[in-house]
Amino acid sequence: MSVDLATVRKIAGLARIAMNDAEAEALVPELNKILGMVEQLGEVDTSGVEPLAAVIPNHLRLRDDVVTHDATGGGIRDAVLKNAPQAEHGFFAVPKVIE
Repeated sequence: MSVDLATVRKIAGLARIAMNDAEAEALVPELNKILGMVEQLGEVDTSGVEPLAAVIPNHLRLRDDVVTHDATGGGIRDAVLKNAPQAEHGFFAVPKVIE
């Protein structure tokens, strides 16, 4: 795969990049070199390589899903509902919006 001057001009137009003829002509060999490198990468045999989700080992630290009784972990429903304009059955009560 290679690009020509018309393709570079079309890409520049689609990207709305102002480019004169000399700049466009200078980009043709550079883009062809990049495409050649990409084609070369496609030739590498990766059949035995497992796909990666990240390039570094990244283990999520999970915590148990438990309700605690501190200020951030829950167990303070009554204290929170005390500030509500209206509460019913342990929940915030809001006026009906949809008839």
